[in-house]
Amino acid sequence: MEIQDLDNYFQLVENNRQRLEDFFTGTVLKTKTYEDTRNFVIDMIKRANEKVYFPYLVIDNTNQKIVGFIDLKNIDWGIPKSEIGFYIDKDYAGKGITTKALNLLCDFCFSEYKFEKIFLRTHPSNISARTVSEKSGFELEGIIRKDYKTTSGEIVDLIYYGKLK
Repeated sequence: MEIQDLDNYFQLVENNRQRLEDFFTGTVLKTKTYEDTRNFVIDMIKRANEKVYFPYLVIDNTNQKIVGFIDLKNIDWGIPKSEIGFYIDKDYAGKGITTKALNLLCDFCFSEYKFEKIFLRTHPSNISARTVSEKSGFELEGIIRKDYKTTSGEIVDLIYYGKLK
């Protein structure tokens, strides 16, 4: 992600805000306005330069539109491992794009960052994320009870998936 992606990124979030509300709490809270989003993008870029967080965009090559977002967070260089999160624009969902992007980024992370493990967390009701995870070779590791606070303040269980190098 670069600062020139701001307008398109803001539009992606705006178009999908309702879908993101419960499980992308940080994104939803930090992108309420265009100026908030600008500060959020600047912070993401800063953290990427510090190698503590990496934001990636999924681009539709036919029109150069940002249609999805994948990030690496909670990076532990000592293991080395990272949590991965992702979402796709509602108009592009269900077309295999997220699975393809997730596979490409995982391969990149294992070869370039030398991660031994990539993991993700999702709510049991998020069938799309679970399906994409399993199609991408992630294995169910377990359910952690009362592990996440949604935007509405509810504390919910999360399913953990992991993928090894």
